[in-house]
Amino acid sequence: MGEAILHGHRVSYRTAGEGPVVLLIHGITGDSRQWNQIIPLLADRYTVLAPDLLGHGQSAKPRGDYSLGAYAVSLRDLLIVLGHRRATVVGHSLGGGIAMQFSYEYPVFCERLVLVDSGGLGPEVHPLLRAATLPGAELVLPLIAHSRLHVVGDAIGHALGRLGLELGHDLAEMIRGYASLSDAEARRAFLHTVRAVIDLGGQRVNATDRLYLAQMIPTLIVWGRRDPLIPVEHATVAHRGIPGSRLEIFDDAGHFPQLEQPVRFVRMLIDFIESTGPAAFEFSDQDLNMLRERMLKRGRKSR
Repeated sequence: MGEAILHGHRVSYRTAGEGPVVLLIHGITGDSRQWNQIIPLLADRYTVLAPDLLGHGQSAKPRGDYSLGAYAVSLRDLLIVLGHRRATVVGHSLGGGIAMQFSYEYPVFCERLVLVDSGGLGPEVHPLLRAATLPGAELVLPLIAHSRLHVVGDAIGHALGRLGLELGHDLAEMIRGYASLSDAEARRAFLHTVRAVIDLGGQRVNATDRLYLAQMIPTLIVWGRRDPLIPVEHATVAHRGIPGSRLEIFDDAGHFPQLEQPVRFVRMLIDFIESTGPAAFEFSDQDLNMLRERMLKRGRKSR
């Protein structure tokens, strides 16, 4: 465990190993513990860095900007403070949206992009998250986060998991996430975060119009076919939108393939890293011209 102060705010993180950096970004209501099963498996080869995003886990929960852009810049600043120049960026759920924003805004820091059941690829999302955008959600969340409800719900989730039902893993993680909202500051940060990317109609932040730019960075897309929160069809959208990307579907997994099948997940991630050369943009004149030509080409196609 480590801690950094970024612009006056505490950022907690987990780190292990030595070598090229792998940055792991969790999803909404989650924290760095969701990567605990895979961190030791990666640490033999890489420097693994898994922060608690601001508003989550042990990190500060200030009243402030919880947009994807704000999260992306905080991760860039964390890399700088810790002395890392580049990283393979792995984002799960909301973290996938942040990872895409990071690669788009700060390509000089991004060697590879890995999207795991990622947000930001279409409007469809579970109604439970859409409901959090409704007026009055502030009054309901404390009831949902009540500890007694989570004792029962957690037991149900574990029982379903032991029966081999993928919903059990997803339910257990959702329960743990909502349990974290018993703290008023965490609830406020959650509402700011979810309302920055979702409204009653679904996800309103959509990266599909910029996916073509990600082809300049080696990209892996991972999805659980039984994901009840974000449909697996979004994986196909991303794969088609990013020429040269790889697509891996975990047929028996839900929203958390890294938790349900950690060994397979790590093997796949290592193979992807070892079999691809890292992007190495310096924004030289050549890099700038290449980016400009891609954008102009897409603009001509859109006319």
